Amino acid sequence: MTRTTGVPDVTDADFTTQVLQSPIPVLVQFTAVWCGPCRMLKPVLADIAREQTGRLKVVQIDVDANQQTTHRYTVLATPTLMVFRDGEPVLSTVGAKPKARLLRELADVLD
Repeated sequence: MTRTTGVPDVTDADFTTQVLQSPIPVLVQFTAVWCGPCRMLKPVLADIAREQTGRLKVVQIDVDANQQTTHRYTVLATPTLMVFRDGEPVLSTVGAKPKARLLRELADVLD
């Protein structure tokens, strides 16, 4: 998977500890190497990760290499963005979005 600066990878093995048990909300990008729109989101997610440090953790998970988590959350398209808070998904959206629109969608989760 192509790395996004400031956005660590998670896997099936550490999804519970890195995402579900996080003390702050976590934005997870379900992504794939072959996903063009996922590449378009890279700078947006890197900016959000940097700007929201301490309020929102941003991670990515490769759907091809981590099918257990992908199936558990019924991810059918990439990029799927899900926000988890207190171990539960609280927001799910599909597709690349401009930063301002994504921040508007995240506003309720960040308050």
